Amino acid sequence: MANEFLNRGTGLIVLEVINSNPNGDPDSDGAPRVRYDGRGEISPVSFKRKLRDLVEDKDGPVWQHISENMHLNSENFMILESRGRDRKLITKEIKEGTFVGRYWDGRIFCNTFLEDAMDKASIKTGVVQFGMGVSISPVSTEAQTNTNKAGVQEGKNQGMAPMAYKIVTHGLYVMPFFINPNYAHKSGCTKMDIELMKALIPYAYTHNRSAIRPFVEIRQAWFCEHRNPLGSCSDFDLIDALTPKRLGDIDKPSDSLKDYELVTSLPDELKDRVSCVDLMAL
Repeated sequence: MANEFLNRGTGLIVLEVINSNPNGDPDSDGAPRVRYDGRGEISPVSFKRKLRDLVEDKDGPVWQHISENMHLNSENFMILESRGRDRKLITKEIKEGTFVGRYWDGRIFCNTFLEDAMDKASIKTGVVQFGMGVSISPVSTEAQTNTNKAGVQEGKNQGMAPMAYKIVTHGLYVMPFFINPNYAHKSGCTKMDIELMKALIPYAYTHNRSAIRPFVEIRQAWFCEHRNPLGSCSDFDLIDALTPKRLGDIDKPSDSLKDYELVTSLPDELKDRVSCVDLMAL
């Protein structure tokens, strides 16, 4: 792949959760992740998994649509973090020099799991980093027992899963993400890799629904491209400016999106320092 200079990037994803579990905590029997102050959390790993799944499903409508529009060769956009991967084959690809050009998530997130086989100079932190998603206000959670008319145990004609349905009743979460071009020339990350990620973000939840996550939706997905690879603005200033404002008591759980004021654009003092778009509006 040709060497390309990437500019720094700062993004903020605004997610609304209604009667869903956006990210279960295995240390709490799958209950929604909640920090000590009552605010909900969504792990970066869970969000990156959704992007990976959309790319890995080459027969799915999202990949079919995006790959056709962007003229992508599927062989150059395989997923390294996939089940059943052949480590011997991947080691061979590393030694043959075909590894970098094959795995999209390895190029943008990182590729450290085969350290013995890889050139140490190529093992770096990812170009793209997602931060922890945290709700603006504390969230209320509920737990209910699931019932099943047809029993799953031998000799039983009905079944129950006590307190298995654990949800957040409502919450508005913000998840920052960052593009650091410093290691792009090492990992092989290209502008096309970043453009693919930006195109995938709007579909991350709408095309990854589940029984416990029926209503999690991205309301806004801001992406600010800096004027140069070194950065033309503070990440903190951009994140603060793009975060929705809570109307009323910020320390009380919200009931609906009407409890927040969404940002429509950057303040004038920041507009000239970055190029900012809402990926959901493209």
